[in-house]
Amino acid sequence: MGDIGELKEKTARVEEILRKFLPEETGTQKEIIEAMNYSVLAGGKRLRPILMDETFRLFGGEGDVIECFMAAIEMIHTYSLVHDDLPAMDNDQYRRGKLTTHAKYGHAMGVLAGDGLLNYAFETAASAFDREGDPKRTARALQILARKAGIYGMIGGQTVDVLSTGHAVDQDTLNFIYELKTGALLEASMMVGAVLAGASDEEVSEVEKIASDVGLAFQIRDDILDVTSTLEQLGKPIHSDDRNEKTTYVTLRGLEQASRDVEEISARAIARLEALPCKNEFLNELIKSLIYREK
Repeated sequence: MGDIGELKEKTARVEEILRKFLPEETGTQKEIIEAMNYSVLAGGKRLRPILMDETFRLFGGEGDVIECFMAAIEMIHTYSLVHDDLPAMDNDQYRRGKLTTHAKYGHAMGVLAGDGLLNYAFETAASAFDREGDPKRTARALQILARKAGIYGMIGGQTVDVLSTGHAVDQDTLNFIYELKTGALLEASMMVGAVLAGASDEEVSEVEKIASDVGLAFQIRDDILDVTSTLEQLGKPIHSDDRNEKTTYVTLRGLEQASRDVEEISARAIARLEALPCKNEFLNELIKSLIYREK
């Protein structure tokens, strides 16, 4: 992307924020906290908190209230990965080149670490009420976060994904899975940033559409990488979709058409972003880099 140094700087800032909000590894329940912190600090692109912060800045947001939600969205994203890796789901032993949480701490701790992170995410987001900022905006941001993470968002998409494993699914069902499973948390990230910055309802709605397209393109790209990448490049097992008998965009549309669809969907997202009255060139470049990533 345009400025690798700037991205590294912003990623490092997210790491600092996460470390600030993560629970201290003490007490009788220390093991669950260790498993939670291991999961969050195991690496990752941190794209959701960065997208949230950049959208906040796009609409002129100021202050540190955004930090509570940046930490919370990454905790929710991480918990979903911890549970996704479990034996009952994808049964993956590695993620980001490291042992998955259940592989390191055991199945039960894998379940509990995910549960703990989900609950702690909302404790963290709710702590925004203790900071300076408009409480109505904070409340609205919490509503968005809760809905997009739940049965009408990510969990809804995950549910249909699990039920579809081993069965042929059509394009509409696959789009539904991708829009909720991946798109919902990206939508939450950008919408929360916009809401906390005081964007209008129309602007928040437009941001939701942009994030939805980014999520769809991102997931199709993930399918492409599952076929074309290597374990070293991707940092997680390749061909896992084939192994788990999952219909993907590539199996349904073919590699060439999937690549063309990524182009079309991402162009639409960028056009919407550039049509907004405010500008953030870094956000533009970040979205392009996510869609055309190699890992």
